[in-house]
Amino acid sequence: MQVHKNIFLFDGVGYDSNIYLIDGEVLVDTGTGAFFSETKDEIMKLGFGPRKIKLIVNTHCHFDHTGADKKFRDWTKAKIAIHKKDKAWLESGRNTLAESFNEQARSITVDQVLERGSKIKTKNFTFEVIHTPGHTPGSICLYEKNHGILISGDTIFSDGIGRTDYPGGSKRDLLFSIKKLTRLKVKTLLPGHGMPKIGGASLLIKQIYAIQ
Repeated sequence: MQVHKNIFLFDGVGYDSNIYLIDGEVLVDTGTGAFFSETKDEIMKLGFGPRKIKLIVNTHCHFDHTGADKKFRDWTKAKIAIHKKDKAWLESGRNTLAESFNEQARSITVDQVLERGSKIKTKNFTFEVIHTPGHTPGSICLYEKNHGILISGDTIFSDGIGRTDYPGGSKRDLLFSIKKLTRLKVKTLLPGHGMPKIGGASLLIKQIYAIQ
């Protein structure tokens, strides 16, 4: 489903995260891998070949967002990026919660370390990395100022906020992170799970923050 011109959503099935494809160049999160073949086929049907995808960005290290990293990297030869505070967990498989999905943690090498202010550039977009700890220490959101787009991972959804009862989680940190998001001009919210919010997303973020 196209959620913005040149941004496609492959919505998560079951516990899988949403997967976003930006300009056919950058993949944001990869799901558990249970539906890798189906997602790959959908990407091909849209006319995007694997060699066009250059970067896989993980919003955080949890298995429902990173479990298919290796499959997608083997298919596309893309580099894998994650925030520096989640890098060690992703590479070791520790605290990725793979066991919660009856899976074995898969270690994977990170090619690009992200931090606050890092830029993710494609043909039509420049996303800025916003460090939003709370769900995990290295959770991030991606903000495109010119188009008012926020890819929010598991920091905030269209109907609530991320959990903080996993290793490294902090309700205090998460609320501070969401407070930062209330200052942004956001038209379109693209969360890690659930449906996007198209239009009026800034108000929604403020409303969700206000009731926490």
